Formats: sequence, structure tokens, C-alpha cells
Amino acid sequence: MADPLDSGDDIFDRLKKGVDPKLQEEKTRLANERELAQVEKAQRRLGELIQDNSTLPTTISSIRILNATNTRKGFLDRIFNPIISANQDRPYTLAEAIREVSIGADKLHKLDVFHEPISLFIDRPSHTDPSMTPTDIDIYLSVVEKSRFKFKTGTDIGNAEGSAYVHGLARNIFGGAESLNVNASFGTRTRSAYQASFETPILSNPDLRWEFGGLASSTQKPWSSHEEVLKGGWTKLRWMALGGGMHELGYNGVWRQITGLASNASPTVRRDAGDSVKSSLTHTWVKDRRDNPQLPTRGYLNKSTLELAGWGPLQGDVAFGKAEVEAQGAIPVPIPGVQGESGVSLTTGLRAGLLYPLPLGTEAESKPSRINDRFQLGGPTDVRGFRLSGLGPRDGSDSLGGDVYAAGSANLLFPIPRVGKDKPFRFQLFANGGRLLALKKSEIEGTDGEKVKQTLSPTIAELGNGLPSMAAGFGLVYAHPVARFELNFSLPLVLRRGEDGRKGLQFGIGINML
Repeated sequence: MADPLDSGDDIFDRLKKGVDPKLQEEKTRLANERELAQVEKAQRRLGELIQDNSTLPTTISSIRILNATNTRKGFLDRIFNPIISANQDRPYTLAEAIREVSIGADKLHKLDVFHEPISLFIDRPSHTDPSMTPTDIDIYLSVVEKSRFKFKTGTDIGNAEGSAYVHGLARNIFGGAESLNVNASFGTRTRSAYQASFETPILSNPDLRWEFGGLASSTQKPWSSHEEVLKGGWTKLRWMALGGGMHELGYNGVWRQITGLASNASPTVRRDAGDSVKSSLTHTWVKDRRDNPQLPTRGYLNKSTLELAGWGPLQGDVAFGKAEVEAQGAIPVPIPGVQGESGVSLTTGLRAGLLYPLPLGTEAESKPSRINDRFQLGGPTDVRGFRLSGLGPRDGSDSLGGDVYAAGSANLLFPIPRVGKDKPFRFQLFANGGRLLALKKSEIEGTDGEKVKQTLSPTIAELGNGLPSMAAGFGLVYAHPVARFELNFSLPLVLRRGEDGRKGLQFGIGINML
């Protein structure tokens, strides 16, 4: 190994050429093969040099971000100044210095305002600087900022609905990685939906973000013979836990309106028609360790959602506690005689939810849940083989939703012959089922909280009474980076009285299917 004092200048002269992890991009800029060979040789030598001198004492005198013309210097200093400050207490080794700066560069990636790659270059400070020591280095990060404005239009088809949308994005508005998203869509079922949200990282931390926004939408719900109009807003705080899970704490205030009743709307739907205000606190936790969220072959997903309504500055006219949990696991299935990954995988999923009525404010009585807040189950994105909201309590032809549910599925996926396991297409066999139950209103209305508990316990026990509604089938899966597309042939196996099964072809689009 070279002596640090004797070879320091030579080492840093070589490091001037930079550490660029994307050598291929440099290759495309070279005009002739001789220069290409020289750069490749220099990069190899550079890697050997860093490895041979990884323990060389190093002091970072400065970290400079090049080409970040629209990003505030103070915002970037919050990311990199702690690295320099820690280095003043004790010298880094060369390997430690590169590792710490690489962690800072990774934070720049997460801010979503710079293109990849971010190139890292190392140089010695000017020899005219009297404070320079033999271990001092300057570090440069070369970035390319993403476009500050993005506009997109398009159409979507799925879940028995077609829609057109307009999306606008303003990025890095004030130079601190802030973003403003504006969306508008018009469809056959969601007649109109408008949404705007502003998000910003806190203290330059990409894993700690604050968001606030507002929405207005009008959605037809033919399975319940009404239209729902929403107007409201929210604020959310997101942060990454040490274990890798993402937390989200939020407050929502929404004015809901059940209107546009069909002529054959059931008495239960008519009773919930009109205006309602919900004020709620929410918490969501997600830990996703799947290798592909749309087509996982290994890993797991755990998710929980809690909502407490009747709290907050608006209070509203509904009060309940609502909890949902979801788990999904995927494992590869080895095939005898096939080298490496076979492309065959088994995915299982489980979801469950509970809605618990609470007294509102100073009231001693718990009111029944409203159709706006209950769970809906059934359709091509959860329990396949049933129509949208085809499971659970009904009044005539209307689906009323439920207060307690559980659903599960098992999917076996195979590569399609002549397409290959590396393509996002799969043939699947599936079996799924679930149950959705409601608390009896007659046992809740006009009673105290203790009798609500007495009603809840037997309702939960009823989930395991007999077989759940079940269906099985086969189909084709396409995993797009944005959503998962499925075309399945389904056959209901267990169908409870009043529930609406769907035998035959069923098409669905979803982000996280059961």
C-alpha cells in the first residue's frame, strides 16, 4: 500500500478524474475508441486506487452541488453540512468519506427533483489556501434537475368505468423540493373529480414530509342506487420508521352528500340520504418488502389503517372507530429440472376490517353506521367472481355494506409459454373468498356502549360460522408499473342468499389486489 504522505498528491490528482458510477453514459460521449479505452483504464485504476487507499485519513473541506440552479443552497446545506461537521471531530477514512457523501446523494435521489445518476467527483483544495492540510479534499456532486413543470392527459378503462384525466405537476416550486399536484378526471361512474395537493419535505429530510390538499368529487354508485358528492380537505405527516415501515398521520374534514337516488332506491339508502360531515384522525402504517408491488414473486406486505371519526375541529355528525389490516406474502415455486428461477410463484393475501360505532361528543348513545362509512366487498380487485359490492347485507337490489369483514385469496402464477418469465405477463389460477356482516341496527339504536359491545362480539363470531362466499378461476395478468391488469374467468363456488355472483369473464385494474 502506498504511503499516504508520499503519494497523497498523486492519489488526489488521479481522483480529479471523478468517481462516476454510470460509466456507460461517459462512453456514449466519447468520439473515438482510443479515448474510450483510456477512460475505461482510468476508471479501473481509480477503483483500484480507492480500494488500496480506503484507510487513507481524509478531511472533507467542502461539498459543492453543481448545476442545482433552482434549488436553494440552504436547503442543500441541511443535508451535507452535518457530514462536514462530523468530519471536524475526527478524520474520515477515504472509504468513510465516500460512503457518507453517497448517503447524502441518495437523499437527493429521494427528493425527486434530480435525474439519475448523480455523479461524484473528488479534488484537492487550492494549493494557495494556507489552511489546507495534506488530508483535505473537496467533493463535487454533479446533478441535472428535472423539469419543474409537467402536464399530462389520458384515458383510463377499468372496473366497469371509463374516464379521461388531466394531471399537472409543479416541482421544486420554492427551491426546497416542494411539489404541487393538480388532478381532474371525468368518467362514466366518477362523473367528476378534482384534487390538489401540496407536499414538502421537512428539514430537507426526504423521509419526513408534510402534505395538505383538497378535493371535490361526484361518483355514481349504482350498486346502492345513489350518487355520492364529496367536498373537503386533509393534512398529512409522513415519516419512515427505523424498521423500514412508512407511517402516515392525518386529519380529514369532508362534507358528504348522498343524492341522485334512483327511483327504486331501497328504504335503507333513502334513510341515509342527505348531508353528512365527517371529521376524523387517521393513521396508516405500511411495510412493503415485495420485490414487485404489482407482480411479486417473493417478499411480504403488511399494512394497517386506523380511523377515529367524530374528533377534530369540525367534529362532524358521525363518530366511529374503524380499523383495517392487510397482509400479503409471495414465494417462488421451484420446478424440477428448471435452472434458476422458474418464474412460478404463489401469492396469498388476507384482509380484515372492523367499524365500531361510538357516541358523538357528549351523547351517551352510539348511532348506527352510515352507508358512506361501511366496508364494501366483492369485485375484480378484491373477491373475484362477485360483482362490485356483491357480498354482504342487501336491501332489495341495493348493497348496504357492512361493519365487519374478512377476505382471503391464493394465487398461483405461471409464465406464459413463448413469452418468458422475464416479461410482466402471467397466467394465474386463483381461489378467493370472504364475508361481510353488519351490526343489527335495532340492537344499537337507542342503547349505550355496553350493548354495542354485546352486539359486536357475536357479529365477529359469525364470520367463522359456515363457509365464506367463495369463487375460483383462471386468467391472464399484466403488471404495468402503475397498476395491475387482470382478465379472469370466474366461477362462484359458495354463494349466500342475496349475494351477487359473477360467472364468466371479469376485467379489473388495481394498485394492490387481493
